[in-house]
Amino acid sequence: MDQAARITSASIMSLLGMFALARAEESSSGDLAKAAQNPIANMISVPLQNNINFGVGPYSRVQNVLNIQPVIPISLGDDWNLITRWILPVISQPPLSIGGDREWGLGNANPSFFFSPKKPTAGIIWGIGPTVLLPTSTDRALGKAVWGAGPTAVALTSSGPWLIGTLFGHMWSFDGDHTVSLTTLQPFVNYNFSGGWYLTTSPIITADWRAKSNDRWTLPIGGGFGRVFKIGEQPVNMQLAAYYNAITPSGGASWQIRTQIQFLFPK
Repeated sequence: MDQAARITSASIMSLLGMFALARAEESSSGDLAKAAQNPIANMISVPLQNNINFGVGPYSRVQNVLNIQPVIPISLGDDWNLITRWILPVISQPPLSIGGDREWGLGNANPSFFFSPKKPTAGIIWGIGPTVLLPTSTDRALGKAVWGAGPTAVALTSSGPWLIGTLFGHMWSFDGDHTVSLTTLQPFVNYNFSGGWYLTTSPIITADWRAKSNDRWTLPIGGGFGRVFKIGEQPVNMQLAAYYNAITPSGGASWQIRTQIQFLFPK
């Protein structure tokens, strides 16, 4: 083989190698994106989710809620995982009365614990367990000073580029009057593209059963997009979405912008 042929052959092999590597990285990005979208994935992650809520309170002001949401899986033998998910809100609350001041501080922490089989059941990934309300709020305007608990569950399935599921929870407070009785339902639909890009909708629907019937429900409609990629060697999932509240209680937000950066620590 002459020198030109050797150079040509080496160039072709190099290009094929680069193509194979790109395809492998693309596949890896797709798998990591689905893991990031799975609330009970067997992977440590730290999402920082910021919610800007517009039209809050009697003066239609802006509220900001930063949710710090670490997810830590714990292996329970060969067949089960315990997935711990925490939500710790940092809130900037607009004045709710004439002459009032904006309040800033911590809201009530909400840890959840999902017992989940390591292998899907008939193609369904699921988990079930308790969710807890901890009175960590630094001001009453940022959360009621009560303890609470209730059941939570999640189920999802993945097929091709799709990942679809729902997260359910209900919380009762421990005080005698049950001042907190709140149902949360979060359906999520994700469609994944190559290169880690995806489309998503994940509205958080709530029902406050202690409120009047016309102030009970919050029903957001919307969605957004995101991408899983690396900053240096650190995999991250970034997302931008917007939701309009088709139903909202008096003084509730009219719409919301949600941004998220999620640090991923795959095994």
